[in-house]
Amino acid sequence: MREIPFAKIDHIKVGHAQNLEAGTGCTVVLCEKGAAAGVDVRGSAPGTRETDLLNPIHLVEHVHAVLLTGGSAFGLDAASGVMRYLEEKNIGLDVGVGKVPIVPAAVLFDLNLGDPGVRPDMGMGYEACRNASKDNTEEGTVGAGTGATVGKLYGPSFAMKGGLGMYALQAGPLQVGALVAVNCLGDVVDPETGKTVAGLYDFREGKFLSTEAEIINGASNPHLLNGNTTIGVVATNAKLTKGQAAKIAQMAHDGFARTIRPVHTMYDGDTIFAMATGEAEADIHAVGVLAVKCVERAVVRAVKKARSLHGYVSFGDLEKKSGNDS
Repeated sequence: MREIPFAKIDHIKVGHAQNLEAGTGCTVVLCEKGAAAGVDVRGSAPGTRETDLLNPIHLVEHVHAVLLTGGSAFGLDAASGVMRYLEEKNIGLDVGVGKVPIVPAAVLFDLNLGDPGVRPDMGMGYEACRNASKDNTEEGTVGAGTGATVGKLYGPSFAMKGGLGMYALQAGPLQVGALVAVNCLGDVVDPETGKTVAGLYDFREGKFLSTEAEIINGASNPHLLNGNTTIGVVATNAKLTKGQAAKIAQMAHDGFARTIRPVHTMYDGDTIFAMATGEAEADIHAVGVLAVKCVERAVVRAVKKARSLHGYVSFGDLEKKSGNDS
């Protein structure tokens, strides 16, 4: 088993577009030949598009892209740009009079960072597609992770910068990877060390607080619990049905549970898509186990690769301030 770039998975391309001044952006995962896809929504405040058609009992078998975007529900406009890009390339579901690109999408809430009046739109979605390549390794404060923040129980003065992370593995011919935009209410813990790497931080005392412990002890600030949601895509070159892809999306949430504490809250819209490009025979359990591992590492990488933005301090800058090595 070896690590590979996420965008090197067979038939997958990744593209980002962002506005750093406004503090928002979007990321597209393209599979122009079509991929069997599934989705699993665990958070209770989701913003999504075209997720119903991914139900295994429904007609459409393949998607041509998945969009992850900031901008809350406004950001779903960016999916129209992805559709336009694919339509221009004559890619989509053949309906006789033309081809309709199938583009599921999910949003995270980043309106409280930067300029809330600027959101991902059709133009930004189209730009992300034009930027898509198999060589894209950009992580951190890019794309859908541009405006992401974490550890928001007590509001901006205790929160840190989130971001976008990617990680992929290859075992024989099987490739599995995860791309995740981390914008959670909770804290991010590295399961390999057990240490919190980003989250609820007391900058006066110079230490992390535990969001879980604070909630258990009765702490709450309901006016500030509306800026969350972690969204992601698991991509694999395995041959999977829609139903199997849905199962992989379900299993992949274990990666969120191992790294984000707490996760799947009433104020998060946590959503994972799975895309299978159909190149390699594989056991579904092997795909699921690798998906969990990749989601774990992608979540941790998202916050470790982030850069400080609009007053939200990143992992790297916090490490420099404390004198530790990242």
